[in-house]
Amino acid sequence: MKNSRFSTAKRGAGLMNAVFAALLVVVLLVSLSVGQYHVPVSQVFKILASCVFPSAFPDPTWSELDHNVIVSVRLPRAVAAIVVGGALSAAGAVFQGIFRNPLASPYTLGVSNGAGFGAALAIMLVGTTVAVQGSAMLFALLAVWLALKFGGRARNSTVTLILAGVVVGSLFAALISLLKFLADPFDKLPAIVFWLMGSLSAVNNTALLASIPVLLIAMALLMLYAWRLNILCVGDAEARSYGVDVSRDRTIVIACCSVLAAVSVGMAGVIGWIGLVIPHLSRCFTGPDFRRLLPVSILLGGAYLLTIDDLCRTLSSAEIPLGVVTALIGTPVFAWFMVKEKVNW
Repeated sequence: MKNSRFSTAKRGAGLMNAVFAALLVVVLLVSLSVGQYHVPVSQVFKILASCVFPSAFPDPTWSELDHNVIVSVRLPRAVAAIVVGGALSAAGAVFQGIFRNPLASPYTLGVSNGAGFGAALAIMLVGTTVAVQGSAMLFALLAVWLALKFGGRARNSTVTLILAGVVVGSLFAALISLLKFLADPFDKLPAIVFWLMGSLSAVNNTALLASIPVLLIAMALLMLYAWRLNILCVGDAEARSYGVDVSRDRTIVIACCSVLAAVSVGMAGVIGWIGLVIPHLSRCFTGPDFRRLLPVSILLGGAYLLTIDDLCRTLSSAEIPLGVVTALIGTPVFAWFMVKEKVNW
């Protein structure tokens, strides 16, 4: 009977993952189609298929301009939106679980503000994409280290870690303000301000090749730790009774989430609310089991940010920053979760 129930639950989880994966594919095709230069969805599908199976399309029915717009311009940006949205959602879901706090997100340990300061500093001093991403990751990890250093030794480590993260995040927010004050108001300051509000307009193949492997490895490690995350969420004493090394596993998980947030910030800027709202929405479908929650959070987060990016680049002639739209949508959605008592971990 127990094996039968397990098999049924496993099939249900697989079906749910397939549904959200199909949703992501549909959103991707529509995203590649829309824009100031419209390409029909059927043509988008053929262009993508021709990249994988070139011999199947000996006589293309699309122009070279269509191919370049889809493959060289829109596809890198769409892939970046998917991986960044998935990474932020996964990090938020894990933070909410291990800290047992429904308000936890990549901002909890000052990760986003630390990465934002590092990237803003690189924009001000160097300006290259590699320098921005490297500096963002370095200062994000520094923010996590400071939070763990100051808050990890307390008796009530979970609450104290969150408080330490708030303090560290506030410190880096003040440093970002200082950089804005010191930056060249005609050159560097507009770039820093626009980048801090979030945008995928500067994403290219070089940035993707440098970032995607790191994001995939960190997300794969979290998936491998899914069953340990379930145990960590019940409390330190209970986790130790199951033989789990709480300090080691929590450090590994926090490091993975910090890398996800740091690389995402380095690629797309500071984008709020995704790591807070999407995990709660995912739990409405999966419950708190991380073996089911993490895949759905990643797929749903990728589809969500891809949709937001489509709105940002099509609603007006001037591109709207991602952080503005995610906040405008995330705020009422989170308020609805609170009213319906869906805010939990």
